[in-house]
Amino acid sequence: QVQLVESGGGLVQTGGSLRLSCTASGRDISDDTMGWYRQAPDNGPDFLAMISGFGLTTYSDRVKGRATISRDNTQNALFLQMNKLTLDDSSVYYCKNDHNQSWGPGTQVTVSS
Repeated sequence: QVQLVESGGGLVQTGGSLRLSCTASGRDISDDTMGWYRQAPDNGPDFLAMISGFGLTTYSDRVKGRATISRDNTQNALFLQMNKLTLDDSSVYYCKNDHNQSWGPGTQVTVSS
């Protein structure tokens, strides 16, 4: 079973940037597809980006062009760089391991004007 912990959230002004991290333990995630999501207004998961074990990436239209998902297999970690943040980006951000459907507890991102 893999344990995931997100970090890097916080308060940022409109137009700013954040780099979120997701550290995994209990399992080598280097071959796993990993994703970033955030909590949608209806409290469901809102897909943002994913990266396969081969490094192939997919982005939602909502963040395409201003988000970059990456991974560092030496750190067993996943990252999300978000730029040009808007008020609508305020949410709790989660990482997910697709291999065993594990989620982290989330990290809060608040964008202020």
